[in-house]
Amino acid sequence: MLEVSDQWPAFEKEEYASKNHRAYRRWLIGISITNQIKKQHRMAKKNKTIERDSITGMNPKVDFYFRKAKKWRDELEKLRTIVLECRLTEELKWGVPVYTFEKHNIVLIHDFKEYCALLFVKGALMRDDEGILIQQTKNVQAGRQIRFTNVAEIVEMEPILKAYLREAIEVEKAGLKIIHKETSEYPVPEELKKKLEEIPRFKKAFYALTPGRQRGYLYYFAQPKLSKTREARIEKYMPHILEGKGWNG
Repeated sequence: MLEVSDQWPAFEKEEYASKNHRAYRRWLIGISITNQIKKQHRMAKKNKTIERDSITGMNPKVDFYFRKAKKWRDELEKLRTIVLECRLTEELKWGVPVYTFEKHNIVLIHDFKEYCALLFVKGALMRDDEGILIQQTKNVQAGRQIRFTNVAEIVEMEPILKAYLREAIEVEKAGLKIIHKETSEYPVPEELKKKLEEIPRFKKAFYALTPGRQRGYLYYFAQPKLSKTREARIEKYMPHILEGKGWNG
């Protein structure tokens, strides 16, 4: 039997159709059925992905963070599973996975050169029965980390981690608040003092910022141990300050 390609020129199809009308109709029906099957397969694949994400709570917008991870991929994936099993909502904020309860930040996952970690946003208010919460620096007021260097310790600590996650949720439900230090209690790096004295316009702009933004900059500028690194940060963010913006946008 002759076959008609869907790439045939129109005049050849017309000629074939006039000679063999039934065969041509079968060809049209075959094309239609094939397209329907392909569409059904695409929809099934899409629905399967949606079903998976709805069951696991995984947010596709966050997937890239875990895909790009090299050193700590297995550890990060395991932490993701544990957190999602506690029924938190996965979001992408500041370029990292953040997990929320009723739109309030509870914990985030992040990784560094020497470790990966869960960071509890209000960790300073938690009991820390196991003594495993870490204050990153003396200037960190609210957040507390639990650090990991291999999957095995995460698996071993899973029940404890879930208990800490549940406690963090209860802290949020109770409406507990962190009492932050006043802006005047933050040390001003010498490099920043110098810039403020040298450039009156910069000084005016800095003290016109909201107290929260001032604290953010004071904390951020004071972190590096080397003076040249502190100076580089100040130089980089001077345009932001002059425009009245915070260091994180």
